[in-house]
Parts: sequence; C-alpha cells; structure tokens
Amino acid sequence: MKDEVRFQKAKKVSLISILGNLTLTVAKLIAGFFAGSTALIADAFHSASDLIGTVILLKGMQIAHQPADKNHPFGHHRAETITSEILAVILMITAAGIGYEGFRVLTSETIKIPEMAAVYVALLSIAAKELMYRHSAKVGKEINSDAIIADAWHHRSDAFSSIAALVGIVGSRFGIAFMDPVAALFVALLIFRAGIKIYRKAVSTLMDTAPSTETLKELMDTIMDVDGVKKVDDLRVRRYGSKIIIDLKISVLPELTVEEGHNVAAKTKIRVLEMDDSIQDVLIHVNPFYKS
Repeated sequence: MKDEVRFQKAKKVSLISILGNLTLTVAKLIAGFFAGSTALIADAFHSASDLIGTVILLKGMQIAHQPADKNHPFGHHRAETITSEILAVILMITAAGIGYEGFRVLTSETIKIPEMAAVYVALLSIAAKELMYRHSAKVGKEINSDAIIADAWHHRSDAFSSIAALVGIVGSRFGIAFMDPVAALFVALLIFRAGIKIYRKAVSTLMDTAPSTETLKELMDTIMDVDGVKKVDDLRVRRYGSKIIIDLKISVLPELTVEEGHNVAAKTKIRVLEMDDSIQDVLIHVNPFYKS
C-alpha cells in the first residue's frame, strides 16, 4: 500500500474518532454533572483523553509519512511508535486522575444517587465506542499501523469504562450508592491496564525486538528457496514504525563472479520484498560458501 493512500486512510479514521470523542465527551460531562454521576464524569474524562490522543495520533501519522531526507535517511516511520507511547502515557495519566476522583467521592460523607439520564448516555457511549473500536481496528490492521490499533483500543477501553459506569449508575439507583464511585475506580484500572499494554508494545518496537519464530522461519524458507543461495549466515529483522528493515548475510558458491553473486543477492531482495508491503528495505551481504 502506497504511503499516501495509507495516510489518507489513517486521516479519515482519525477525523471520525475526533468527531465521535468530542460529541461523547460533551454529552457525558453534561449528563454526569446534571445527573450527579461520578462514574459518568470519569468516563467523560476518558473520552476527552481519547480526543487528545487522536489529535496527537493524527499529527504523528502526518510526520511518519513524510519522505526520507538528509537527517532521516530511513524515513520518519518511527514517529508512529513514538505516538503510541504518548497515547499510552495519556491513558495512564487519565487513569490516575479518574482513580483519585473516584476515591475522593467514595470517602466523602454523602454520595449522590445518579439520575436516569446518566443511564441513557452510558448506553449511547457503549454502542458508539464499540462501533468506533471495530472501525479503527479494521483500518489499523489493513494499513498495519500500531498507532491506529492503539487508538482503537482507546475506544474499546472507553466502551468498557462506560459499561463499568453503567453498572455503577444502575447499582446506585437500586440503593447501593457506593457502586457509582467504585465503578469509577474500576474504570481507572481498566484504562491504566490498557496504557501499560500499549506502552510496552511501543517500547518493544523501539528496542528492535525480533519478530516471532514463525515469521523468521517463513523468511528463512523464502530466502533458501532462491536459486544460488546455499546458506543463510545471519538474519536480523527490526521494526521501524510501520515498516520492517532486514539485515541479511547469505553464502553463495565461491566460484561465482562478483556480478553473479550480486545477481543472487538481487533476486533474494526482490523475493523478500514481495513477501510483505511493510518491508521497506533488505540489506544483503554476500559470503563465499564452503562445506564444513
């Protein structure tokens, strides 16, 4: 998939997320304030964090799709991974704020029973955020973007937090008043957990963590299937944002000319690049092959 097409898809899904999160944030804040629901107000701040996160995501994707230049010869694709880290931190900070507010209300002398309007808004949020999650996750997988998938999980965690808020609101209306602030604490834990998961994946990518054994085996089989390759001496794969860069050492028969050895390497590079659109480059070093 061409970078321009990929960016346009990311931009479209991000704009949908911004509009949806803005609408839900306002609706939850108004309903939470007037209906007296701490859990719904906490959920509103979660939606607000999603809104801020998506704006950051859109800027990060814009930077990531800038062409390579003198200072960034491999391109700017790691901006996506850095954006994922920022989104994760925003989630964790939001979780801390929501948790504090829930604890404050839980330990206060009086806990207000939420009005019925809070129930309707929570139900609306659950449906809307689940639809936004499904759409964002689909696009994220389609364009192979960890940042878009991270933003999708923001939507899913918001849907979960709305479910928790709904349980708390309904529980309070049935006479268990403490369930509303308890639900806010549960929402905070869900959000924090999602943030940790996204942050760990982003760090793993920045640390050039190797891909799965299955992926490496598939690469090895493809390389060894190239005519002229006698052995794979070394294979290193690293993620560069949404792209993959491969460092490879192969052995060919020592009697081949330099040109013939180069041709084997060229055929190998073409074959590997054909495996996946996300493979940006394959750097190949050719060694002479000797039977041990």
